[in-house]
Amino acid sequence: MTTVDEPTQYSLATAAAKNLATTTKTPPQMQGISSRWLLRALPWVDVRGGTYRVNRRLTHTLGDGRVEFVSTGAEVRVIPQELRELAPLRAYDDEPVLTALAGRFEQRELTPGDALVTAGAPADQVLLVAHGKLSQLGRGKYGDETTLGMLSDGDHAGADVLLGAEADWPYTLRAVTRATVLVLDRAALQAVLDVHRDLAAHLSAYQAIPAQRQNRAGEAEIALASGQHGEYQLPGTFADYERTPREYELSVAQTVLRVHSRVADLYNEPMNQTEQQLRLTVEALKERQEHELVNNREFGLLHNADLKQRLHTRSGPPTPDDLDELLCRRRDTHVMLAHPRTIAAIGRELNSRGLVPPPVPFQGGEVVGWRGVPILPCNKIPVTPERTSSIIAMRLGADNQGVVGLHQKGIPDEIEPSLNVRFMGIDEQAIISYLVSAYYSAAVLVPDALGILEDVEIGH
Repeated sequence: MTTVDEPTQYSLATAAAKNLATTTKTPPQMQGISSRWLLRALPWVDVRGGTYRVNRRLTHTLGDGRVEFVSTGAEVRVIPQELRELAPLRAYDDEPVLTALAGRFEQRELTPGDALVTAGAPADQVLLVAHGKLSQLGRGKYGDETTLGMLSDGDHAGADVLLGAEADWPYTLRAVTRATVLVLDRAALQAVLDVHRDLAAHLSAYQAIPAQRQNRAGEAEIALASGQHGEYQLPGTFADYERTPREYELSVAQTVLRVHSRVADLYNEPMNQTEQQLRLTVEALKERQEHELVNNREFGLLHNADLKQRLHTRSGPPTPDDLDELLCRRRDTHVMLAHPRTIAAIGRELNSRGLVPPPVPFQGGEVVGWRGVPILPCNKIPVTPERTSSIIAMRLGADNQGVVGLHQKGIPDEIEPSLNVRFMGIDEQAIISYLVSAYYSAAVLVPDALGILEDVEIGH
């Protein structure tokens, strides 16, 4: 048996040398840090007193909400009180009568391509879209078919039938996807009115109310005169305000940072342990702050867009046509926000059409854009298990009647605007505690400042 001698060592090994060397270290790294474009793009308003009141002109639009449904297996029913989302029923709250009316709706299943109603046919049905997507199709000036809009979950059509209106459908409704629709025809409606006279009286009284003249935004029209000759008496007018304007209170994200005094005393070279712990905590708070600005049900952007500013794609993927439709809904759009996967889906649609839009300058750099509007990545916008997401479009700034972020500068122990760290003391276990707080909110000053393209398919 042959033995192999170990090689003779002529110098100090690296393993031993490391004991005398000073290792070069990085600060603690954190995968959860994102670009946080929303926090960087929003113009921030200093809110004294912690509350921001948005005063608007009085708006007279009623019943423009979405109807909700319940389902048992394949059977779908409208929630009776949700019928009050139809304008003629907004002030009617007789639960038994609404239940009887809801029971008269019939369920219909549509497949892609099915026409629910046809332009020019008598409009004698109230339609509630429980699920799916329908396209409103009309005729252009030269006889070609044009798309007027989309109806999807919760939308409705034909509410004037409740008032006995005799008219024709101005458009054709055709299913784009599989759809479930509840239909109330005139005969079924009349059967309910014959039994419940109070409902008939309510609808008659509603029809007799003179219509308030409105501008295109639904606000009371201001009477003006122009182009007159001679000495005519000028009309008098005033701009009325909302009686109960919305108030936004600053929300807070908080945590208690704990550091053992032994760590804080002994292990501060070459980096201060407390400072590094605080830095990582602040990063996590800012990530939560941006998440809340997008998803919070009280003030988050996804939940505060006006229903008339919620659009749907024509075919599913985010096509250039859909982006144009989103941009045209407001007088100016400063930024769009989308999940990175959605931006990739936009790129695929553009590539398939041979379109290569130039990069858009934004805050000293260049980003992807469309029509000169930057499209900023925001991974806080949810992606559903069905691989759909949303695209947010905003006009920014108080001077532009847009979307603004809210915070308060100068709070005690502030380390950044509206973010502070307060010493809470040392407990019996020698643990030092710091309260870290971030105060924030967001406000939409007028409805058309914020628009959302919903149910964008990103899996194609």
